[in-house]
Amino acid sequence: MKKKIILLTSLFTVVAGGLVAQQDKLITHFMYDKMSLNPGETGVDQGRNSICGNTIYRNQWDKVNGAPNSAVLNVEANLTQIHGGIGISFFHDAIGFSRQNNVLLNYAFHQGFGAGILSGGVGLGIVNFGMSPTWVPPQTTIDPTLPVGFSATNLDLNFGVYWKGNSDYYAGISSTHLNESLLKQTVGTIDQQYQVARHYYIMGGKKFVGIGGSNGDLDAQVLMRTDLVKFSADINARYIWRNIAYGGLTYRTSDAVAVMVGWTPFANFTVGYSYDVTINKLANVSRGSHEILLKYCYYLPKPPLTISNHPRWL
Repeated sequence: MKKKIILLTSLFTVVAGGLVAQQDKLITHFMYDKMSLNPGETGVDQGRNSICGNTIYRNQWDKVNGAPNSAVLNVEANLTQIHGGIGISFFHDAIGFSRQNNVLLNYAFHQGFGAGILSGGVGLGIVNFGMSPTWVPPQTTIDPTLPVGFSATNLDLNFGVYWKGNSDYYAGISSTHLNESLLKQTVGTIDQQYQVARHYYIMGGKKFVGIGGSNGDLDAQVLMRTDLVKFSADINARYIWRNIAYGGLTYRTSDAVAVMVGWTPFANFTVGYSYDVTINKLANVSRGSHEILLKYCYYLPKPPLTISNHPRWL
């Protein structure tokens, strides 16, 4: 009962008063989800002439009824023919009565410099939000202050700039939901609406090669996010052994401490898992958060060399 009271109180605040906290997803494996947060990263990290796809599933605040369940799917390609990267990003989030879906097409233009690659990108797509609430009580009395079921779709726009240095470091700045879409629908005599808030991100990281021997690297990174109402940051460090396995820790301000493990059973395929220990007010009712990652990359074969048999070229 205590779990339900806490969650329903939070949900009522969200849907009845308008969402004032961060709306974007929280992903512990954020280093594998850069493109959906910063379209400027599209295709940069994976190298030229390659196609990479990853999916992340997150079960947040396990055993709390109505807690967030999120799924992310990213597919991106780095193609020399277009001097940049293209990609598609899909995100689904279910929280209590509400469901949110985002689909974005991303393009980034890559410009090489002596010290690295500078990339600017845009993401253009749609955002859909809907809810189907069941309020108990009341069962027979209509309360106009309680939201009713509705669904609406509108335009969504992201922008970002990303820098990848040759010495294994990166930095990026971006904004999601630039147009702050208002999703609304009139159901009967009740006007339902959901305001999408603009979010801002700063990310950065560096890989320290050869830590603890020639077979190991330390990968450290940070992601900061804000909607100008609330600020949070993820600080992560992973030890990568021979590009086969990794283990690490993540600290998310005022929210959780996470343990991460991953394994690459064969070339270009990675499986990852993380467990977040809740440290906020839900610590007494939550059994933590679980996250599963799958990633695969395909590198396009180089075209075969063409040998001319024309007498002029013999």
